[in-house]
Amino acid sequence: MPSAIEQIVDTYVRLKNRRGLDELMMHRQRLAVDLKSRSGYDFSLPIGQIDEEIAIIEAGLGRLKAESAGLGPSSPV
Repeated sequence: MPSAIEQIVDTYVRLKNRRGLDELMMHRQRLAVDLKSRSGYDFSLPIGQIDEEIAIIEAGLGRLKAESAGLGPSSPV
């Protein structure tokens, strides 16, 4: 079963919503920077999860770019 972030990214790609993906990416990047700058607690688990989510978003952006370049799945006739 796909994770929540995978479902969200898939929906944004299907709707060709690059802005939504960009905002999602920026939010995750800000979270990662914030957590990496903190001390006093082991944030490695949430940082790892955020890094995985960033990779999923990057893959979605790549799929969206490929589809807009005409390299994506062919549209039904």
